[in-house]
Amino acid sequence: MTGHLAFLTSQYPAATHTFIQREVQALRDLGWTIDTFSVRSPDPAWPPGEADSAEEAQTFYILRQSPAAILGAQVAAFFGNPARYLRTLGLALSHRAPGARGLFLALAHFAESAVLARELKRRRIAHLHNHFANSAATVGLLATRMLGIGWSFTMHGISETDYPAGLMLGRKIEAADMVACVSLFGRAQAMRLVGPEHWDKLTIVRCGIPFDRLPQPGTKTGHAPTIICVGRLSPEKGQAGLLRAFASLRTSNSNAKLKLVGDGPDRETLEALAREMGVTEAVTFTGRLSEDDTLAQIAQSDLLVLSSFMEGLPIVLMEAMALGVPVVASRVAGIPELVEDGSTGLLFAPSDWDGLKACMERLLGDGTLQAEIAERARKKVAEEFDVRGSAKVLAGLFERIGAGGKA
Repeated sequence: MTGHLAFLTSQYPAATHTFIQREVQALRDLGWTIDTFSVRSPDPAWPPGEADSAEEAQTFYILRQSPAAILGAQVAAFFGNPARYLRTLGLALSHRAPGARGLFLALAHFAESAVLARELKRRRIAHLHNHFANSAATVGLLATRMLGIGWSFTMHGISETDYPAGLMLGRKIEAADMVACVSLFGRAQAMRLVGPEHWDKLTIVRCGIPFDRLPQPGTKTGHAPTIICVGRLSPEKGQAGLLRAFASLRTSNSNAKLKLVGDGPDRETLEALAREMGVTEAVTFTGRLSEDDTLAQIAQSDLLVLSSFMEGLPIVLMEAMALGVPVVASRVAGIPELVEDGSTGLLFAPSDWDGLKACMERLLGDGTLQAEIAERARKKVAEEFDVRGSAKVLAGLFERIGAGGKA
């Protein structure tokens, strides 16, 4: 069975959401028609690739619609089914964080949902799937309730259980026809928010990578050992701790280099910290890169490190492992389900910067261990985290709940 579905995210395509784009394409390859919707436009500062530009051209953007179109959607929704419109408005007003800001956002989400609902109805789409249980999922839930169609979502990480999204997560799970969880850890967090009668709808669907479309590993011989960290430069990623561990590592590995790929609110702070610790000449801040350029940078590195305090199940770890680059990561959330300590990578306790330094020293000083870990890691990713396999699992779930038909 195949069918016609809508996918909604807060921003699509996006540098940090390439896995969604890959999943959409994998489902299309299986014969599904996937219409993509986004609340916001792509970040103009992000350098899109050819595939990104193609996706943008066929994506419907809610906030690109004119005020007249937004008002018209409200009128159409009200006169189309006044009772359902008012029930949905009541849901919007109750499904929110407390306070004036929460009320304002609830009304904004309701307005956005009417725009989405009108377009879904025009396309005769009977099921909407969200990625992330965030404000875009609230818009998706409201739109499907306004139309009386099916709704599901994929739950990714700890941010969805934090305030304010966490306040409404349990109710979203109860309202959904199906919830895909990318990790066992994430599913456990979902289970603690709802009764056992809802547990059966929580299914593991791994985020995957296009294993056969990644670049070949780069040549690493004859250059200074390079450590790479890919991610948003923000407090939860722990890059300040990575810089401290790297500065300490340089006392015994004076030619080691560190690349930080990404951008974010902590960039100036991290650059100042690198100067303070005397490692400026050894640290490169690349800023945001395209997907292809990021993968190329990973492939040319000797080691990828994630120093995060919180994560879901990071795609960048899968990419590095598939490219034969050993990884070091903090032992948080779903990461141990991917990185098996001493087998497919090395783990350290979050915020233990001495432990992080020890892991980096161990790998950089042992070429045999690097090769053994790289081989096992590549095999694990190929077997468990290929996007084609993940798409088949997700498609099976859509079939099980009867999604994909016309409204």
